[in-house]
Amino acid sequence: MMQNEETRHVKALFISDVHLGMRNIRVEQLINFLRVHDAETIYLVGDIIDGWRLQKSWYWPTTYNILAQKLLRKARKGARIVYLPGNHDEFLRDYLGTHFGDIEIVDRVIHHGADGKQYLVIHGDQFDVVVRHAKWLAHVGDWAYNTALRVNILVNWVRRKLGLNYWSLSAWAKHKVKNAVSFIGRYEEALAHEAKETGVDGVICGHIHHADMHDTYGTRYINTGDWVESCTAIVENHDGEFELIRWTDMATTPNREGRRKKAREAA
Repeated sequence: MMQNEETRHVKALFISDVHLGMRNIRVEQLINFLRVHDAETIYLVGDIIDGWRLQKSWYWPTTYNILAQKLLRKARKGARIVYLPGNHDEFLRDYLGTHFGDIEIVDRVIHHGADGKQYLVIHGDQFDVVVRHAKWLAHVGDWAYNTALRVNILVNWVRRKLGLNYWSLSAWAKHKVKNAVSFIGRYEEALAHEAKETGVDGVICGHIHHADMHDTYGTRYINTGDWVESCTAIVENHDGEFELIRWTDMATTPNREGRRKKAREAA
């Protein structure tokens, strides 16, 4: 069904936190998403590759190569692809300012919207106090997150047997645990402040696996989410409108316009 669906063309596409190297991530869903979305510019907003995980245990199935080939094919057809490394693929920061084939590697970039507005695009780990000043604690947090994902597999196996929908333990914790909610708020405020200091109209980032769009802190804040659980991406249409796409919801809605409407309402 995905292969026969008409491709949607957008001005820009923003994807982050795929974490190639982790098990049980949503690579096939991302491949399906890219199959029906083309963009003038594709921003890979960090943590596409999980170097932390690959250093511990090498895991690189065929689907990862299919994803890489899909992106490179889009580049050969004329799409500009910009890779902004994050903390999990920080080894690529040794190559800032260079090109790997048709892919640019930069630390941050200004995206010029179709409506004339400008947006700072950055992974965002640079504004995470734990990552910057207590990297060992960040690794502990990474271990805890992966443990939660493994527990989630068992929980959702039971839920499927009961006919229930997918449920995310980590997403529930982020919304319910006071310290996690407070961290997200401080992170969003720091990124919005950086956008103001840079003199642009907003910021587009990733890192915290929490997709969102709002103007709470006086400038536009957009987070791409992740492809570990939520399967979210940001697109900019040719009229300058930004959409937060929740691909799992869209892929299960029969009508294409219904999928787009549902995603806009969710955003």
